[in-house]
Amino acid sequence: MKAPIITDTTLRDGSHAVSHSFSPEFVASVVSRLAEARMPVIEVSHGSGLGGSTIQQGFSTHDEWSLIEQAVANKGGSKIASLFVPGLGTRPEIVKAAEFGIDILRVAVHCTEADVTQQYFEQAKNSGLGTVGFLMMSHTQPARVLAEQAKLMESYGADCVYVVDSAGALVPESVRERVARVKDSISVNVGFHAHNNLGLSIGNTIAAIEAGADQVDGTLRGLGAGAGNAPTEVLVAVLNKMNIETGIDLTVLMDTAEEIVAPVFKYPQILDRDNIATGYAGVYNSFLLHVREAAEKFNLNPVAIIEELGRRHAVAGQEDWIIDVAQDLKAKELVK
Repeated sequence: MKAPIITDTTLRDGSHAVSHSFSPEFVASVVSRLAEARMPVIEVSHGSGLGGSTIQQGFSTHDEWSLIEQAVANKGGSKIASLFVPGLGTRPEIVKAAEFGIDILRVAVHCTEADVTQQYFEQAKNSGLGTVGFLMMSHTQPARVLAEQAKLMESYGADCVYVVDSAGALVPESVRERVARVKDSISVNVGFHAHNNLGLSIGNTIAAIEAGADQVDGTLRGLGAGAGNAPTEVLVAVLNKMNIETGIDLTVLMDTAEEIVAPVFKYPQILDRDNIATGYAGVYNSFLLHVREAAEKFNLNPVAIIEELGRRHAVAGQEDWIIDVAQDLKAKELVK
């Protein structure tokens, strides 16, 4: 197997786990260390992407442009990527991000909505950026649908299309099936982004590489939404054990995870009841903090809210639905 291109997304996906509170100084420190470790790509933005600092998604403590500015200033030989979610971000944000010096735009949509991404891929290309398509909540659709959506993204200008396990709901067999089908359907690179709700983030990532994934993601210490992501340092260690040479300095990664990232954790990212329920029900990981707040407000079990969101097939961007679900569950409880 060839070595995949690894993107460390601590400074984007990890933002969810710390309520979007990364400081410019923290970003500069992590980026400089990742650059020292020869990390190919480093993703930096609000957890929900450019323009994501909103009342619905959660306000950033620090302006994300100051974070991107620090990332670009300290990137060394690495490339800086930012996430973009249509509807949260707009085309002017893409232009501005390019002017700030990012290298790659990762355009993320629900895995059946690739048809809304064309203008954003075109704008990114016009701005001189590399482009990645993110098919979120990929567990909700069969492989053939993902392949069709990936073809659309490729036709719009995506340099790579990711199968994204936003809920940590996939298992190795379903990862292999989806990645292999997408790989057979497009001529550009294929990527995979894992979450750890069922304890399979590393196993699923390896399954994706075995199925032909060219790019994969991780975060230091696994810091990310829900139960977190595939820990970058563990991923590199496992690839080393498999004699797959990434060129990344494992010692620097481990030191950075231990000394810089671990102290910012608000709570341990463990496979607790809420996180397992989120993966099992297939609920978008960034919902979890909102679910816990709603559960406390209405004196409900968080799992009950998670299960109902799963039954209603909630997707990214429907965070405001969480309160409605909690209110409905409380009303039913009161009439019993």
